[in-house]
Amino acid sequence: MSTAEPHRRVVDGRFELVGRLGGGGMGLVWRAHDLALRRDVAVKEVRPPDPDLAEYDPEGARTLRERVLREARALARVHHPNVVTIHHIVDGGENTYPWIVMELVEGGSLQDRLDRGVMTPAEAARLGREVLSALRAAHAVGIEHRDVKPANVLLCPDGRPVLTDFGIAAVRESASLTATGAVIGSPDFMAPERVSGKEGGPAADLWSLAMLLYVAVEGHHPLRRASTLATLAAVLGEDVPEPVRAGPLTGVLKALLVRDPQARPDAAQVDRMLAAVTGDAPDPSQAAPAPGRLAPPTSYPLAPPAAADVTPAPPHTTAPTRGRRTRGTAITGAVLGTALTGVLVWTLLPNTDDGETGGAATPKPSVSQTARQASSGGSSGGVAAAEKVDLLSEKGLKTAVAKLTAAMGGTKVTSLVVYGEYAIADAPVAGHPKLYDRYMYRGGDVAVKDGPGGTVMTGAIPVDLDVYDWDAVPALLARATEVLGVAEPTSRYLVINPGSTIFDSGPTMSVYLSDDYGSAYLRADVRARVIETHPRDDG
Repeated sequence: MSTAEPHRRVVDGRFELVGRLGGGGMGLVWRAHDLALRRDVAVKEVRPPDPDLAEYDPEGARTLRERVLREARALARVHHPNVVTIHHIVDGGENTYPWIVMELVEGGSLQDRLDRGVMTPAEAARLGREVLSALRAAHAVGIEHRDVKPANVLLCPDGRPVLTDFGIAAVRESASLTATGAVIGSPDFMAPERVSGKEGGPAADLWSLAMLLYVAVEGHHPLRRASTLATLAAVLGEDVPEPVRAGPLTGVLKALLVRDPQARPDAAQVDRMLAAVTGDAPDPSQAAPAPGRLAPPTSYPLAPPAAADVTPAPPHTTAPTRGRRTRGTAITGAVLGTALTGVLVWTLLPNTDDGETGGAATPKPSVSQTARQASSGGSSGGVAAAEKVDLLSEKGLKTAVAKLTAAMGGTKVTSLVVYGEYAIADAPVAGHPKLYDRYMYRGGDVAVKDGPGGTVMTGAIPVDLDVYDWDAVPALLARATEVLGVAEPTSRYLVINPGSTIFDSGPTMSVYLSDDYGSAYLRADVRARVIETHPRDDG
């Protein structure tokens, strides 16, 4: 870094930063001027979501840098009109993060376009085909995007969409980084398998593309909730409501927005379906791999379900229709518990097949395995199976809180989610306020620690569970049933929300109810007095 003018910074002695274009968890993006070629470019310094990564995990920081460089170089070889062009990579060496110099797209983002109004099904399908083509080009060189959303689709002045911000792919793949527990990606556009901590594969990018198209034509996100935690719960546990404005695009959305990635059509099929909506011919250049060349897989299997948690369902290729509830065969209550915290621990659930391991070391039991043992009469950490208790009842709720606080050795948490069958709490680590440990209670005599934990979300203020009026919560649940318009909920849960210095807010609690047709929630203070009510919109 050098300085050309007192108020300007120059990267690598060549790229003068002119103004900030945007930024997020992955770093800042600047408009810059290339002093050598005399053209404007976009410059991004890719950084991890946790700025202290290099301090407490130098190996993770080194791995991140190497992966960013490797994937940026791979992406630079992708010459595609719908993929952002990589012009240059600035590598400052060890203990630095790379700067990626990219094509500058002047027309704003798809999010800016959608802020002005919805798209017609044909318009969305045409855009979807171009974004799909970009994804296929990246998948062909082994890169998954992992954060397909309207803000990451830039629009050229002629309307051509350009997919950008591939840097998240490298960050998500860093094993050391993901162990810290940072949320990587936009929760409301992430596929369920990625939310639950699995690899995902190209099929997960197709889910995100479908969700982008759903938002484009419907004008709202079907699973977005009031908090990250609640959104993650919805992505994992709720079916996507059938669109009402998608017209001929409905079949594409229903086919892709299913929780089982293997039930989704592959990219070639999706292109044909989108082409049918637009009236155009499918892209013949992407119909099939050349002879002798293997195409990358379009999906990866999820971990087998726990028999006690899920009733097997036949494979399906479309989303559930109104009046019919279909539960994903691979998303279990225990896996849901793995993901639900203020931040995510990206733990790859080990394969539970009984086949030979080939001499590999036996993996540590995951949260889902622990839950399966408890529910099937086995034990984990000395905990035996016990009679099922509704933890959202007056007795069950107070018992869950008491058992969790006993296991945690204190009453402060950075998050707590209570379902009827289990409860999960994240408690700050003594002497390390940026870290938390995770605890689970599924009934019985004790709660158990289900590590590893992760890093506390920036700005979160640990809340003392003793400040909540637990006696009043059952009445709050009853109130939610009366006013939220969900008469027979298939899912209900309580979320304890800590305060935040970022949003200048204090602790609250939220009750969520959902059925086949959607969700609703209300928010209350620590005394269970209702602050906000958001009933389901049946219109």
